[in-house]
Amino acid sequence: MSLLDAPTALFRQIRGLTSSRTITWLACVPIALMGLGLFNLAAHAAELPELTPAFLANNTFLLICAVLVIFMNAGFAMVEAGMCRQKNAVNILAKNLIVFALAVTAYWFIGYKIMYNADWVIPGWFKFGGLFFDPAVTPEMVTEGSLVPSVDFLFQAAFAGTAATIVSGLVAERIKFGEFVIFSLVLVGILYPISGSWQWNVGEGWLNQLGFIDFAGSTVVHSFGAWAGLVGAIVLGPRIGKFVEGKPQAIPGHNMAIATLGCLILWIGWYGFNPGSWLSMAPEVPYIAVTTTLGAAGGGIASTLLSQMMGGKPDLTMTINGILAGLVGVTAGCDGFSMPGSWVVGFIAGVLVVFSVAWIDKLKIDDPVGAFSVHGTCGIWGTLAVGLFNNDKGLLTGHGFSQLGVQIVGVLAFAIFSVVASLIVWSIIGALFGGIRVTEKEETEGLDIGEHGMEAYPDFASAK
Repeated sequence: MSLLDAPTALFRQIRGLTSSRTITWLACVPIALMGLGLFNLAAHAAELPELTPAFLANNTFLLICAVLVIFMNAGFAMVEAGMCRQKNAVNILAKNLIVFALAVTAYWFIGYKIMYNADWVIPGWFKFGGLFFDPAVTPEMVTEGSLVPSVDFLFQAAFAGTAATIVSGLVAERIKFGEFVIFSLVLVGILYPISGSWQWNVGEGWLNQLGFIDFAGSTVVHSFGAWAGLVGAIVLGPRIGKFVEGKPQAIPGHNMAIATLGCLILWIGWYGFNPGSWLSMAPEVPYIAVTTTLGAAGGGIASTLLSQMMGGKPDLTMTINGILAGLVGVTAGCDGFSMPGSWVVGFIAGVLVVFSVAWIDKLKIDDPVGAFSVHGTCGIWGTLAVGLFNNDKGLLTGHGFSQLGVQIVGVLAFAIFSVVASLIVWSIIGALFGGIRVTEKEETEGLDIGEHGMEAYPDFASAK
């Protein structure tokens, strides 16, 4: 058969698939596969006892919470893209998309094992050994209402992705895409699991044994990611035009509408982040949801009022960051704060974020979206606030200074580890790939064209 005859022959074969006998046989394929799948499922289910209400409730609850935390990636992407310039929107969206794919892969490959399931190489400090995790469901998990490994992994992987996403905001508008990808892999696969095991390996990690409290990750996730991003921002240097004769210049974001929507998405996602950290459907869950809400409300109010007093008009970007600051601040102690205490912690976080943004500018560090102020400054504050406002151990609730001292140790430990480890990783990546910053031409033209060869809004005139 010649090449010219091939299309005709192919067409005849396709027509042959339309016969009733052929269609009947083809229809049997998915039916057979479905039957085989149901048989395997039934065979596996036969090995387990009858599913208990507690087992179903706890696993369904955490699965929903994991999805909410994953959805926070959309919020981070919108806040970061909206607060940066139009010419870099594609780059920012691409980073926020790929970072979660990278986080899940690296955390599945090795990170989850290091953080929870490996053997201690240095007891309380460092775990290592093996890859992946065992997804098997045991009868004991069902009878005790425990979480299945797959659900627990998904929830923890979503947290790991959050730490890497925070870095994205600090290095926005001037970092090479590939180098950011490599750093994210190392952060989520190795660095975050090491420090996370110090606290969230209950009864085994050295900080957990010391009595350090960080319920949902003000320091374990937020300030850890913020320190790593701050080192990256310092290594990169400021964006072109950010500082003129030593004075910071405003570089307005291009779309406050999507930044506001991103803030609201993050607020909603936090109902997976904080209540889900209880790790079961329990009476404490709705209480944690309320303290989380009050922290966000206090932060938004404080930052709006302060920006009004300082600038003469309320600043929307400060309202956005104030709400996020309140959420970060209340995260460490949302299970142990009173409701008034939660609002106060959030309010103070809203004040701190405004001053922190100005302080970072004075240090001539370029943080395009205020990520360190939100996640670093307020992550530290929220962790220390446990030592002040915790109902059972706080100084201001009549329980002395001891818990506050432990909280200070934890904050310093995470800060030192994140800064030192991140500096080493950023330096190695820079040495291997000729720096981590794009060229001056690419930065001026925009990373969308230089790094991706496309524009976010091709039908509109570009506003540099």
